[in-house]
Amino acid sequence: MRLRTALGSTASVVCALALLSACSSGSGTASSSGKPLVGVDYPRSDTDFWNSYIKYTPQSAKELGLDLKTTNSQNDVAKLTANAQTFISQGVKGIAMAPQDTAAIAPTLAQLEAKKIPVVTVDTRPDSGKVFMVVRADNRAYGEKACQYLGTKLGGKGKVVMLEGGLDSINGRDRTEAFNDCIKKNYPGIKVFGEATNWDGAVAAQKLQTDLTANPDIKGVYMQSSFALAGTLQVLKQKGLLVDPKDKKHVFVVSNDGIPEELKDIAAGHIDATVSQPADLYAKYALYYLKAAIDGKTFKPGKTDHDSTIIQVRDGLLEDQLSAPLVTVDGGTYGGVPSVKSDDTSLWGNNLG
Repeated sequence: MRLRTALGSTASVVCALALLSACSSGSGTASSSGKPLVGVDYPRSDTDFWNSYIKYTPQSAKELGLDLKTTNSQNDVAKLTANAQTFISQGVKGIAMAPQDTAAIAPTLAQLEAKKIPVVTVDTRPDSGKVFMVVRADNRAYGEKACQYLGTKLGGKGKVVMLEGGLDSINGRDRTEAFNDCIKKNYPGIKVFGEATNWDGAVAAQKLQTDLTANPDIKGVYMQSSFALAGTLQVLKQKGLLVDPKDKKHVFVVSNDGIPEELKDIAAGHIDATVSQPADLYAKYALYYLKAAIDGKTFKPGKTDHDSTIIQVRDGLLEDQLSAPLVTVDGGTYGGVPSVKSDDTSLWGNNLG
């Protein structure tokens, strides 16, 4: 695999030390197999997206020749901090994590940096602190793609509900701000009801129900991830609005994630679009960059060989922005945004065995 890498002058020393450490028995820095030991903290296991990521992670570790320790912080930054301490005691040589509270993780990142344990964050980017690489898609693009799709479908006027994730997360902020900015700039005739949900499906369903009761002429819903999928469909069904897209009563729904259920719902006409967030590539490249860190490699901004771009977010922080296409039933272009058909075999959601 080729990426734009730059080996520092001490790279050979780092690699040699990494190899010696990995081969030493009883030190806890590697398994009995001699493979580098890394830790991966799963942020939660109550959504189809993250359960898919959990499934892909051991597969990717095996392909890359890494041994794996895993924990689950269950959307709790205190548990994530404790899990990081567990990894330290186990002697891992790198940690991948997906902090949901992107501000509160800073002290843990500082501790790991002091111990020279490289960190890769997946899906989220810390508000402060250093990590070796951030692996995520362009979350502002998620909000913009949802805006362009709904703006096109509604003809630039009407009312939509945005079921926001958590604004303590960079993802929730990026998607919310980008959607609002895009609507204001391109579709000023659309009124947006922004509803904070903290990534809670029950809260999202309750707020959508309230909005539809007060505004029965709402014609669009933007769910910032599939956490809200089941509740949204249930509310629309109760309101008699879960109808064919050609029906005048149809409410256009855009999601984010690209899980198998979303793709099936697009084909069935229950929802209309999603942005496919690459669970498989998150697992693959989180571990790829951990291995690279252990091997002493560094990276620079620029195009990669896997259809992504590494950007510099701030001094000392790089982010590999993986591809995340808009998915629709027809593969059309909406507001200048091209889409992929929901049955396209390139989508990970169509290949999850």
